[in-house]
Amino acid sequence: MKITLKNNAGVTKEVKLGFSWTTFFFGFFPALFRGDLKWAAIMFIIAACVSFFTFGIGAWIPGIIFSFVYNKIYIKDLLEKGYSPINDEASKHLQAKGIISSVA
Repeated sequence: MKITLKNNAGVTKEVKLGFSWTTFFFGFFPALFRGDLKWAAIMFIIAACVSFFTFGIGAWIPGIIFSFVYNKIYIKDLLEKGYSPINDEASKHLQAKGIISSVA
């Protein structure tokens, strides 16, 4: 499922909720292409360290782990940068996933 986030300048970003298949198959490259350099570097360093200590055998393990959490991390970073859900439906989906809290 995809939702749209918008900042005060009117820039919109369509982001996917849930499992990241692109991170699963391509590792840190989706973060790099999204301009999320911080998390691309973190994913690369972790994969390199795990690969070094397991002689290359365990290099796929961080990719699997980040596949489950990267989209949530990316959305939280966008929200911290001033993006907000474009409509109530997107807000409800973010609340259901535990990314934002419900407003009373």
